[in-house]
Amino acid sequence: MNRSTRRRMLAATATGLLATSLGVAVSATATAAPGGAALRTCKISTLPYPTDTYRADANAVDPTGRYVAGTALRVGETENQYLLLFWDGQRVTELESEASATPVDINADGVVIGNGSAGTGYGQPWRYRDGKLEQLPVLPSTGIFVSAINDAGDIVGYGSDIVPGELVALRWPAARPGTVEVLDAPVDAQAGGITDNGTIVGSAGPFGDWNSWVRRPNGRIDALTFPGAEWSTANAAAGRWAIGQVWLSGGTSSTRVRWDLRNGSHTLLDNEMPALTDVNAKGVVVGGDRVARGTTSRVLPGGGERVVVGARSISDSGTIVGFRNVLADRLTPVRWTGC
Repeated sequence: MNRSTRRRMLAATATGLLATSLGVAVSATATAAPGGAALRTCKISTLPYPTDTYRADANAVDPTGRYVAGTALRVGETENQYLLLFWDGQRVTELESEASATPVDINADGVVIGNGSAGTGYGQPWRYRDGKLEQLPVLPSTGIFVSAINDAGDIVGYGSDIVPGELVALRWPAARPGTVEVLDAPVDAQAGGITDNGTIVGSAGPFGDWNSWVRRPNGRIDALTFPGAEWSTANAAAGRWAIGQVWLSGGTSSTRVRWDLRNGSHTLLDNEMPALTDVNAKGVVVGGDRVARGTTSRVLPGGGERVVVGARSISDSGTIVGFRNVLADRLTPVRWTGC
């Protein structure tokens, strides 16, 4: 699936305040009839998590909806303990980690990728599989970051200053374990998403002057365009879809867009979407407290006065994961279904 340089170029979803996690189950429902379809029941529930943690969050879900990855913080008398959380259904495994370790994506085999610094201060990506956390190989740089993994296990991301003063798109090919390669991509490129057939999307260019691109499995590179756009970013991909943002000439804010990778056609997404964080293989998009199908979106249940919810990732089955933040009270990992 994606999952994007979404946290780097796109507007960030509301961040959770550090708060006391109570570990109490949360449930709320809402009904809607998107696109005139039959009424659906949209539910939010709290994922199980260590109840002695200060806060917990869910960052990514795999395409099937089975596997989820997130983070937690346990506060001690002398020092804090940072945790990675890995869910298989309702069963959660915790693993002590460095403070900066953050899951980014998961494939259908439950392989999780993420970013951290390994205590060096420089970006160092990692992979969690078969119950073990391992550092991914890197090239000399001032930081390496991963963005997405597909079901074959291919990983994409980018590095800074591999070429001095530039960003370079990277791939960790599953067929060549233990290796990382510089992608043939536009100058100053970030790879933001990879689909199961190996199609890669990303953005390139100096800060504020980005252009979106797609790299086909045969290596051909095409531009992802939008009429009247001064700049664009492509930050996530799944199936035949990519999502990103464009800044239109004369505009006062960016516009959310979804591209069809088969032919480059595009759909404007509802500007009520406060951010774009993920897309699934059916083209359903999530971001902030909303989920969008085509040009319409709906608010996810669970928010309210002094309560913020944020969707971070969506599976092909429609399961959405993210956080619920009761301000000055608790930050908890949540799952939405039927939305």
